[in-house]
Order: sequence, then structure tokens, then C-alpha cells
Amino acid sequence: MEIRLARPDELVALQGIEIASGEPFRAIGMPEIADDDPLPLAVLTHLRALGQVWVAADPEPVAWIAVEEVDGFAHVEQVSVHPDRARRGVGRALLDHVDRWAAERGLGGLTLTTFRDVPWNGPYYERLGFRPVEDLTPGLAEVVAREAAHGLDPRTRICLRRKP
Repeated sequence: MEIRLARPDELVALQGIEIASGEPFRAIGMPEIADDDPLPLAVLTHLRALGQVWVAADPEPVAWIAVEEVDGFAHVEQVSVHPDRARRGVGRALLDHVDRWAAERGLGGLTLTTFRDVPWNGPYYERLGFRPVEDLTPGLAEVVAREAAHGLDPRTRICLRRKP
């Protein structure tokens, strides 16, 4: 499995991976998450142009991660692993890759927002060393506000941070 920067011609396929990775939400009674639109191509294109979208390829992408800088941290905007490749360490490898990338740039680590109680979300990330953020930075507060405006209930969400 190779981790590399995404190519422009792969962005639509990345949306397909995100859609597929959302399907398990349907089985736990969250069909609105499964039916949610993937990250827009304009956002993917912008983040890719900044060199902040990576894929795990074998040889084609099977997973991906996109980050943006938020308050001195690499904030994980999206990480998606195709269900056919889930539970094989691919997501962990992508997060570790971004961890190294963030350290090379002098960033303070990784942040992300996710569902607090979904097993492959909050509990999974906590097993990978992420810890709850007690006091939101201005940028993370803005992320949470954007999510709420998009219909995500802040009571079901958690902000997490992993420092090197």
C-alpha cells in the first residue's frame, strides 16, 4: 500500500470512497449521514492544490485523507476508507502519515471532529491516541459551528486532538 498525494484525476473516485465509507452509518440508524453529500470537488481541488490530500493506493486509491491548518494544527477535514479495506490499519497509516507531515511543518499535531459514540469514530480515534479538546480554539469553534449549520448535532460530536 502506497501513501501519496492525490492526483487531480482521482478526486471523483475519492468522493466515491467517501460515499461507500458512509454506508455503515445506515446500519446503526443514521441514514442521514450515509446519504450526506461527499466533500465537494471544489474543496478537494483546493486542498489537493495545497498538497493536503493523500491517498492510500493499491494501486488505485482505497482510502484518503484531507487536512487543513486550523489554529496551528493539521485538522482532519475528512478521512475515508473503503469498507472493503476497513479494519486493516489503512486509516491509521493515513493519520500517522499526516502526523509526520504536520511535525515537519512545525504544527502542534492533529485535530478532528467526529461522532462521540459511534464505535469507528470517537472510540476508535481515542484508541489511536486522540484526546478530547476541553477548550475549543477559535478555529475549532468555527468548525463545530459549520457542522451544526450543516445539521450535525454538537451534542453527538466530539473534538479530538493528538499531539506528537
